[in-house]
Amino acid sequence: MDTRALKSMILANLQDLRRFAYSLTSDVNDADDLTQIVVERLLTRPIPENVIPLSWMFRICKNAWIDEIRSRKVRATDDAVDISQIASSNTNDNQLEEASQKQRLQIAIDELPEPYRMVISLIIMSGLSYAETSQTLDLPIGTVMSRISRARKKLAEKLSATD
Repeated sequence: MDTRALKSMILANLQDLRRFAYSLTSDVNDADDLTQIVVERLLTRPIPENVIPLSWMFRICKNAWIDEIRSRKVRATDDAVDISQIASSNTNDNQLEEASQKQRLQIAIDELPEPYRMVISLIIMSGLSYAETSQTLDLPIGTVMSRISRARKKLAEKLSATD
């Protein structure tokens, strides 16, 4: 992949990469740092042949986060949306309810065990297929399918318990 195509792919998928990084870190600043590390690695290291560049990008992100966890030995804390900030702005009830639901969903996702959180993030939030997620996480497709099923079940339980 030439440099121009690589830069174009990175720019087109930067928000998805950042969302995935946030799903791993649960911290905005850590997600930004992780995103920067991934982009730097993509631009300075060659992409292996016979890999899907988008899957490779997410794999670099996952591995960079694992490296960071190993070096810190501490997980980042949550940085959830402050509902009071939304309430103080001039919003209507529907926007408040939608923001509240998104916050509850994000909190529920953040509370999932990391293997489920990674799969949910890649498939639901980033729009990767099961096969692409399987390749990104270096897991059999059956494992990806079972994790997404279990993650959805756990999310449904968490969200129904808060209603």
